[in-house]
Amino acid sequence: MTADSDVDWRARFLTSEDDADLPIVDAHQHYFDVAANYYPWLRDRPLRAFRYGDYSSICRDFFPADYRRQAGSHRIVQTVVIEGEWDPTTPVDEVTWVEALAKGEPTIAAMVAQVWLDREDAFELLQGYGAQPLVRGVRHKPTVTRREAWTENFAAAGSMRDTRWREGYAKLAEHGLHFELQAPWWHLSEAAELARDFPEVTIVVNHTALPSDRSPEGLAGWRAALALLAREPNVALKISGICIPGQPWSVQANAGMVRDAISIMGITRCAFATNYPVDGVVDSMSAILDGFKTIVSAMSPIDRLALFYDNARRIYRLD
Repeated sequence: MTADSDVDWRARFLTSEDDADLPIVDAHQHYFDVAANYYPWLRDRPLRAFRYGDYSSICRDFFPADYRRQAGSHRIVQTVVIEGEWDPTTPVDEVTWVEALAKGEPTIAAMVAQVWLDREDAFELLQGYGAQPLVRGVRHKPTVTRREAWTENFAAAGSMRDTRWREGYAKLAEHGLHFELQAPWWHLSEAAELARDFPEVTIVVNHTALPSDRSPEGLAGWRAALALLAREPNVALKISGICIPGQPWSVQANAGMVRDAISIMGITRCAFATNYPVDGVVDSMSAILDGFKTIVSAMSPIDRLALFYDNARRIYRLD
């Protein structure tokens, strides 16, 4: 893990074509100071239900030094820090905290901040975030429901069809911010409507649209939903968060899904990310990155650069 603005990482990799030289922008990671700051999901007990099961192992501090140890020999040159579900009453304080971290950690290149788009302070928060050099976008996990309960006309309070929520969303472009969407794949038709209705706002889908059901039926539904969303040009996809509870991250389990995601969305609209330390519930960062590299090893150097480096730099407008 290193950061050096004077190094031409692309040229180095294209000369060697060695994965040891492949530059990586980690498009989705978190930092936590659990001892000093309040993250309800990490500090409150009992722990919440979570897609990976018991996550008590990550309910602790995670700083740049911890990230560096996890990165091992992988050439991570920049990272994007995603809001870590900080105390929702003081979301601006997380931006201030990350900015302080960035002063001592040059790999922190951008941040996605927390906002509740249907809350009264949404407009004020978005205006402030738009003036923060480190902040590129915002995340608000919209209201969702279980797959078996979802219907085509789903429009609950706080959802992507909620009028009040959309009023907040409508202000993103004005402040130069994109939207990070974390929702399971059966809600992607709502996201497609959002993309069409607000074409000036980029939607970055988190965690591969959460394809947790690995049954043939589940994967077929996920592929169809992703294909529907892929019709909209203002959408990108982060390939991360595809761990299987209780199992080490494996190429065998994930290769088909990764390749399908790239095929459906297109090579220029996908970016790999570690989701660390959250995916540490299941496996090491090095194992996850090794897996991604193995899955795309037959691709051209240009395409590998796109997935690990170029696309994230474009999406997050990195220097």
